[in-house]
Amino acid sequence: MIKKIVLTTATLSLLLLTGCGQTAPDLEGANTGKNNVSDATQIAGDTVTIDENRYGNQNSADSNSSGKYNSSSDGFQSVYFAFGDYGIAPGMESRISTDANVINSSTASKIKIEGNCDEFGTDEYNYALGLKRAKAVKDSLSAQGIAANRMVIVSFGESNPVCSSPTDSCYERNRRVDLHLVK
Repeated sequence: MIKKIVLTTATLSLLLLTGCGQTAPDLEGANTGKNNVSDATQIAGDTVTIDENRYGNQNSADSNSSGKYNSSSDGFQSVYFAFGDYGIAPGMESRISTDANVINSSTASKIKIEGNCDEFGTDEYNYALGLKRAKAVKDSLSAQGIAANRMVIVSFGESNPVCSSPTDSCYERNRRVDLHLVK
């Protein structure tokens, strides 16, 4: 009887201590390439955590939106990305140019660049992808003459959706970078 209790306790303890493991996504193996987000730690020093409320949205892929929504503020335009991507699409380059003009005319010392994702993928993956998206916009703005020390980046991953309907057009609205003046 004592032997059964000890064996049962040991088995339960072993199960409790090992738990259910989750395999980490393959960030360095077969899936490496253009959208590999494994090097997100290289940009960690450029980040800042600032929480603000969101409003509205703009979906560049939705022809019905006609530019009436935008989750950026202070005259900036949101930049949108394809699924799992952090490369600046040719159609978004004009938005970044407009944003660079807004920054040049602003007296604010810092511009916050926020990376966002849809709900697909793990929290870690989406956080890293949001950082890569924010970094891509920051690099594009830097290439247009904006001083890098005026910009800070942050990733909200999937935690800051502007749309929650289970539709493709809604998911597209959440794959974005928003810009705000830090006041």
